[in-house]
Order: sequence, then C-alpha cells, then structure tokens
Amino acid sequence: MVSLSKTIFKAYDIRGIIDKTLDAGVARQIGQAFGQAALAKGEKKVVIGRDGRLSGPVLAAALAEGLQAAGVDVIDLGVVATPMVYFGTNVLGAASGIMVTGSHNPPDYNGFKMVLAGEAIHGEAITALYQRIVDHDGSSAANKGAYSTHDIRAQYLERIIGDVKLARPIKIAVDCGNGVAGAFAGDLFRGMGCEVIELFCEVDGNFPNHHPDPAHPENLQDLIRCLQETDAELGIAFDGDGDRLGVVTKDGQIIYPDRQMMLFAADVLSRHPGEQILYDVKCTRHLAPWISKHGGVPLMYKTGHSLVKAKLRETGAPLGGEMSGHIFFKDRWYGFDDGLYSGARLLEILTREADPSKLLNSLPQSDSTPELHLHLSEGENVIVMDKLRSDAKFPGNVQIITIDGLRVEYEDGFGLARSSNTTPVIVMRFEAETPAALARIQGQFKSVILAAKPDAELPF
Repeated sequence: MVSLSKTIFKAYDIRGIIDKTLDAGVARQIGQAFGQAALAKGEKKVVIGRDGRLSGPVLAAALAEGLQAAGVDVIDLGVVATPMVYFGTNVLGAASGIMVTGSHNPPDYNGFKMVLAGEAIHGEAITALYQRIVDHDGSSAANKGAYSTHDIRAQYLERIIGDVKLARPIKIAVDCGNGVAGAFAGDLFRGMGCEVIELFCEVDGNFPNHHPDPAHPENLQDLIRCLQETDAELGIAFDGDGDRLGVVTKDGQIIYPDRQMMLFAADVLSRHPGEQILYDVKCTRHLAPWISKHGGVPLMYKTGHSLVKAKLRETGAPLGGEMSGHIFFKDRWYGFDDGLYSGARLLEILTREADPSKLLNSLPQSDSTPELHLHLSEGENVIVMDKLRSDAKFPGNVQIITIDGLRVEYEDGFGLARSSNTTPVIVMRFEAETPAALARIQGQFKSVILAAKPDAELPF
C-alpha cells in the first residue's frame, strides 16, 4: 500500500508514479473524496475513462469503487481519449468526470484530470480533495452508487464528422505515439473524407516508438520522415491522451500551436467579430497583432489547461489556446481542449487551399525556441522563480509581464521564464527578429538565472 502524498495533488490535476506515490488504494480514496465533492454540488453521477497506460485498468476500477462508496453512480467509458470524458460530461446527463491519464508523462506515471459540476478543477479545489481524504473517517455512504459502462465512441465521432466539413479530400499522416488517440484518429479522419497513413496508432502503454508529446521536435521526426517519403500533404500528431495537437507541413516545418491559433482565430472571428481570444504567456508575440488585425481582442493569460478553461468560461471567449497544444473551441464546440477536434477544424480550414503547407508556412514567425526546461529538485523551481521575480534586472527599454512567471518584452523579441505547476522545472521560451537578438535575450536570461542559482545547468 502506498501512503497518501500531498505531492501528487498538482495545480491542474493529480499525477504520481505507480507503486511509489500512486496505487489502487490512493485511487479509491481520490474517488471517494471526489464523489463527496460532487454530491456537495448536487451531482449524482460521474463519468470516468482511462487512457492506454498499463496501470489504467487497476486505477480506474479502484476509482470507480471509491466513487460508488461515496454514493455516486459511475458511468465508465472504458479506454478513451481525455476529451471524450469531457464530451461525456456534456452529453450524458452527468456534469462531472474523471479521466485516468498520465498525459505525456513517462510510462510509469498515471493520474487524474477532473471536471466537477462542469468546471475543470484546479488549485485550491484539488488541494481540497487531499484535505477531504485526510479528514475522512473511512466510512462509506449508506447507499452505494451504481456502476454502468457506456460506449461513447460512435456518438463522439459522429458529432465531429457532422460538424466539420472538408472542402476537398486530403491525404494526411497521423502519428499518435502509441497513445490512446490512436484508437480513434484514423476512423475520425477517414470518416471526414481523408486518406490516412497511420503511424504508431496501436495503443501501447510502453510507448515503444517515441514519447507521445508533440511539443518536442524529437517526437515529430518519424512524422516528418513519413511526409518526405509519401504523397501525404500534411502531418498531425497527438499527445498520450489526445487533448493536444501537433502539426507538420509537407516540407517538414513544425507549426507550433501559437501559429495554429492564428488560423483558428481568423476563422472563429469571422463569426464572432470583436470577441476576446485567449492565449497563454508562452505564445508568440505575433499572435496579439494577428488577433487585432482580424477583428478580435487579444487576451494573454496564465499557462494551464484548467486555468484557461476557467478564464474561457469567465470571459465568454469563443476560442483559447496554449503553446503546449491545448486548443479550446467554444465556437461550435463545448469549450474544452480536444486535440482530435482541433485537428478536424484545422483540416476544414486547410482543405480550402490548394497547398495547405504554403498557407501554414506563410503565417508570421520569428526565430524562436521550443519550450526549454531547467530541471530542478522538488520545490526548488518555486524558490528560484521567486528570486527571479524579486531580483532580476533587465537592461534597456523592456516591458515586464508577471501574470505567470516573467515575460520580458523587448522591441525585437521576448523571453519567458515561468515555474511549471506540474513538475520541478522552470520553463523558458525565447523569440526574436534575428538570431543575434535571440542570442542577446537568452544571454540576459542566462545571467539573471545564474545569479539566482549559480549551479543551474541551462539548456542554452
């Protein structure tokens, strides 16, 4: 038995290492605490699902037991992508749901993404679950909740295929990295009229080919190679649980999500002029002027899928997106992040073009880095970030944005350092008009980070 550790209760979800910080016993306690929280909000049913990780069946079964012990009815969707659980909370008469997923973490991780009474919970709401477990006397509800299974596959695929229409047939390559999206992506895109080359779409929790995380270029090399060797026009990739999208052009260019957002924003604003478009602090500085040019109001916000979802609800914005690949459509969809749906919407836009890659490559860009990580010990990232916020000085005419870490805007670029809310890492990203400007901005960040932590091993 693993003892309950507060460290698995993260900012946007619960995440731990199997048999070290997470096992069936902990999953059962989480289920019971979440069930009690759901009942407190008048919710009697909870939708659950799991990704393709090897620990999923045991954790999902224990989670269901805990929910039933709280007196909540469980609707088990089985093996699904995370957005299919979110979809279930919109169409099955149950506004609460839990997805058992380790997302893009290594194979020995797993965890829980949660929606409580229609809201993706984060921060204090997740901490409150921990406290509820600690305070619980171990008793079960007088009336145990019911358990049923439901196959949501057809309803989910039909809903997307009915909504998104391609202007012409297109041949695409799809890399699912052996994550759970592989069980659905091929059928979805073929159902829309695509010809599909499938890469690593067999669901395998060992992830034998490459890590299922399209945010990192090394995980897209197989897809780039496939586009070189075949007549596919476009490559799309998904993370381990199918809520994030990666895109590669015919000539092997990676179109990061902040540039994908430009196409999505222009499309959505054609129907919602004057509305706000949300994006996180890691996104390109070209996105705000693009949104303004297309008749929208740009709103930069904190990183974190639960935080962006909450802000989307608060503002009523029809679209939000993160550099990590979470895209949130409230236009024609439900406002949750869904890599499969985002891929469908992208193809709807691109099939209006004779050359999709030409359109994608023409989107504004500068010299930029992908996400860079400074790995630290547990908790140290918060300490280093606090030092940076209080002590860091940047020369010249700069604007410092502190909504999430430090984003320093220069006349010719930006640099960002922020503390990850899920791992002991400082996340960095840099962008500039020239390679020389990029090197200068990185050099300034290097100086202030080394002043805060002299032995830091920086990735640049």
